Amino acid sequence: MENFTEKLPVAVFVTALMPGLSLNISTLFQEDVTLATMLMRPLHLCNIENMQNKLIFSRKKYGSIRRVFIVSEKDKVGKEDFQRWMIEKNPPDEVEEIRGTNHKVMMSKPLELCDILNRIAGKYS
Repeated sequence: MENFTEKLPVAVFVTALMPGLSLNISTLFQEDVTLATMLMRPLHLCNIENMQNKLIFSRKKYGSIRRVFIVSEKDKVGKEDFQRWMIEKNPPDEVEEIRGTNHKVMMSKPLELCDILNRIAGKYS
Protein backbone atom coordinates (compact mmCIF):
# COMPACT_ATOMS: atom_id res chain seq x y z
CA MET A 1 0.00 0.00 0.00
CA GLU A 2 2.85 2.35 0.78
CA ASN A 3 4.50 1.74 -2.59
CA PHE A 4 1.51 1.55 -4.95
CA THR A 5 -0.82 4.25 -3.68
CA GLU A 6 -1.91 5.36 -7.15
CA LYS A 7 -3.03 1.83 -8.06
CA LEU A 8 -5.10 1.08 -4.96
CA PRO A 9 -8.51 2.67 -4.46
CA VAL A 10 -9.15 0.48 -1.39
CA ALA A 11 -7.44 -2.22 0.66
CA VAL A 12 -9.48 -5.10 2.05
CA PHE A 13 -8.21 -7.01 5.07
CA VAL A 14 -9.63 -10.53 5.53
CA THR A 15 -8.11 -12.68 8.29
CA ALA A 16 -5.07 -10.42 8.08
CA LEU A 17 -3.04 -8.10 10.22
CA MET A 18 -4.00 -4.50 9.64
CA PRO A 19 -1.08 -2.32 10.67
CA GLY A 20 -1.39 1.40 10.44
CA LEU A 21 0.14 4.74 11.26
CA SER A 22 -0.46 4.34 14.99
CA LEU A 23 -0.48 0.54 15.10
CA ASN A 24 2.78 -0.90 13.85
CA ILE A 25 4.10 -4.45 13.64
CA SER A 26 5.85 -4.32 17.01
CA THR A 27 2.60 -3.18 18.68
CA LEU A 28 0.65 -6.00 17.05
CA PHE A 29 3.15 -8.66 18.02
CA GLN A 30 4.59 -7.54 21.34
CA GLU A 31 2.51 -9.80 23.58
CA ASP A 32 1.59 -12.40 20.97
CA VAL A 33 5.18 -13.29 20.10
CA THR A 34 6.01 -13.94 23.75
CA LEU A 35 2.97 -16.16 24.19
CA ALA A 36 3.48 -17.97 20.88
CA THR A 37 7.10 -18.79 21.65
CA MET A 38 5.99 -20.46 24.86
CA LEU A 39 3.23 -22.48 23.19
CA MET A 40 4.71 -23.50 19.84
CA ARG A 41 7.83 -24.87 18.26
CA PRO A 42 9.76 -22.11 16.49
CA LEU A 43 8.89 -21.68 12.83
CA HIS A 44 10.97 -18.99 11.20
CA LEU A 45 8.71 -17.76 8.41
CA CYS A 46 9.56 -14.14 9.09
CA ASN A 47 11.72 -12.05 11.33
CA ILE A 48 9.54 -9.57 13.24
CA GLU A 49 12.43 -7.20 13.97
CA ASN A 50 13.30 -6.97 10.26
CA MET A 51 9.66 -6.45 9.34
CA GLN A 52 9.16 -3.57 11.75
CA ASN A 53 12.32 -1.86 10.52
CA LYS A 54 11.30 -2.17 6.86
CA LEU A 55 7.59 -1.43 7.17
CA ILE A 56 7.31 2.30 7.61
CA PHE A 57 3.96 3.80 6.72
CA SER A 58 3.43 7.43 5.81
CA ARG A 59 0.22 9.38 6.19
CA LYS A 60 0.62 10.70 2.62
CA LYS A 61 0.80 7.23 1.02
CA TYR A 62 -0.40 4.35 3.22
CA GLY A 63 -2.64 6.66 5.21
CA SER A 64 -4.42 7.93 2.10
CA ILE A 65 -5.79 4.54 1.01
CA ARG A 66 -9.25 3.60 2.20
CA ARG A 67 -9.37 0.39 4.21
CA VAL A 68 -12.10 -2.15 4.80
CA PHE A 69 -11.72 -4.87 7.41
CA ILE A 70 -13.82 -8.02 7.17
CA VAL A 71 -14.32 -9.66 10.55
CA SER A 72 -14.25 -13.46 10.55
CA GLU A 73 -16.34 -14.55 13.51
CA LYS A 74 -14.80 -17.97 14.18
CA ASP A 75 -11.20 -17.37 13.09
CA LYS A 76 -9.00 -19.33 15.48
CA VAL A 77 -5.78 -17.78 14.17
CA GLY A 78 -6.74 -14.14 14.67
CA LYS A 79 -9.63 -14.47 17.10
CA GLU A 80 -12.52 -12.05 16.91
CA ASP A 81 -11.44 -10.11 20.01
CA PHE A 82 -8.01 -9.53 18.40
CA GLN A 83 -9.69 -8.41 15.17
CA ARG A 84 -11.87 -5.98 17.12
CA TRP A 85 -8.80 -4.71 19.00
CA MET A 86 -7.04 -3.94 15.68
CA ILE A 87 -10.16 -2.17 14.43
CA GLU A 88 -10.38 -0.09 17.61
CA LYS A 89 -6.68 0.85 17.61
CA ASN A 90 -6.50 1.49 13.86
CA PRO A 91 -10.02 2.25 12.59
CA PRO A 92 -10.62 1.37 8.94
CA ASP A 93 -13.09 3.27 6.77
CA GLU A 94 -15.56 0.38 6.96
CA VAL A 95 -16.03 -2.87 8.85
CA GLU A 96 -17.93 -5.79 7.36
CA GLU A 97 -18.65 -9.04 9.12
CA ILE A 98 -19.19 -12.60 7.95
CA ARG A 99 -20.83 -14.66 10.68
CA GLY A 100 -20.00 -18.33 11.06
CA THR A 101 -16.78 -18.26 9.06
CA ASN A 102 -13.33 -19.48 10.02
CA HIS A 103 -9.81 -18.36 9.04
CA LYS A 104 -10.29 -19.54 5.45
CA VAL A 105 -13.18 -17.26 4.60
CA MET A 106 -12.85 -17.93 0.88
CA MET A 107 -13.55 -21.60 1.54
CA SER A 108 -16.01 -21.48 4.43
CA LYS A 109 -18.23 -18.65 3.11
CA PRO A 110 -17.21 -17.97 -0.53
CA LEU A 111 -20.53 -16.51 -1.68
CA GLU A 112 -20.78 -14.12 1.26
CA LEU A 113 -17.17 -13.00 0.76
CA CYS A 114 -17.73 -12.53 -2.98
CA ASP A 115 -20.84 -10.45 -2.30
CA ILE A 116 -18.97 -8.16 0.10
CA LEU A 117 -15.98 -7.81 -2.25
CA ASN A 118 -18.31 -6.93 -5.14
CA ARG A 119 -20.01 -4.24 -3.04
CA ILE A 120 -16.63 -2.82 -2.00
CA ALA A 121 -15.36 -2.84 -5.59
CA GLY A 122 -18.49 -1.08 -6.80
CA LYS A 123 -18.28 1.55 -4.09
CA TYR A 124 -14.58 2.41 -4.42
CA SER A 125 -13.91 2.00 -8.14
